[in-house]
Amino acid sequence: MAKVAFLGLGVMGFPMAGHLRTRGGHDVTVYNRTAAKAERWGATFGGRAAATPRAAAEGQDFVFACVGNDDDLRAVTIGPDGAFAGMKSGAIFIDHTTASAQVARELHAAARALDLQFVDAPVSGGQAGAENGVLTVMCGGDAEPYAAAEPIIAAFARACQRMGGPGAGQLTKMVNQICIAGLVQGLAEGLHFAGKAGLDQAAVIDVISKGAAQSWQMENRYKAMIEGKFDFGFAVDWMRKDLSICLGEARSNGAHLPVTALVDQFYSEVQKMGGGRWDTSSLVARLNK
Repeated sequence: MAKVAFLGLGVMGFPMAGHLRTRGGHDVTVYNRTAAKAERWGATFGGRAAATPRAAAEGQDFVFACVGNDDDLRAVTIGPDGAFAGMKSGAIFIDHTTASAQVARELHAAARALDLQFVDAPVSGGQAGAENGVLTVMCGGDAEPYAAAEPIIAAFARACQRMGGPGAGQLTKMVNQICIAGLVQGLAEGLHFAGKAGLDQAAVIDVISKGAAQSWQMENRYKAMIEGKFDFGFAVDWMRKDLSICLGEARSNGAHLPVTALVDQFYSEVQKMGGGRWDTSSLVARLNK
């Protein structure tokens, strides 16, 4: 059993922190910007709630975070009420936010200056993966703190791997989102074409999913796309945030991402249709309108 804090109890963080308590058997203290949610988590899982990130982090061996973006991450780590101010020497901060590689490197350096450790550890698998405890975790940072954190992360992960130094986890998550963007658009176009051609869309997927076109997106999202129901996963608003990070990094490193940039614009059209909170499979809606 470890002493653990978890900062950020959104659709991902709430169940992840719960698995640390129930599966991992750890002593868990939580913090959330909306205090009522932290209190609800405590009532559900039997842990404690703290009023600030610093208070949650005090005396803990590991401090986890899963918040919205770079600025949210800085808000819970640095400053007088941030977690870094309360963490004991040698404690490890594990960040599950999908953020920029730049902020991961920045906070890694800030942590090291305080004799703390920082691991960037974004996740893939969505809300369902968090609730079922089967997330994929891609990590960046130093080898020793990663090795210490991996068995704790195992409470909510089916796969966890260190990809390199600070920021490498975030860069790997960018690759994940780049690949997903193209896959979802391809699936949307395929289903749209099948419908226009008068084919039974479900029957088409049943056949082609047994061949080279098969993907997780096809297996898990085709029914929702056919039915026009887009409340099963990761929201368009958050995908655009992630793709913005990808495109920004590409401008920095010289990578060419023409499909990613195009799909990002398609998602902006979905937002204009009122679909900002729809899940990412809603790309098909702009084709069918």
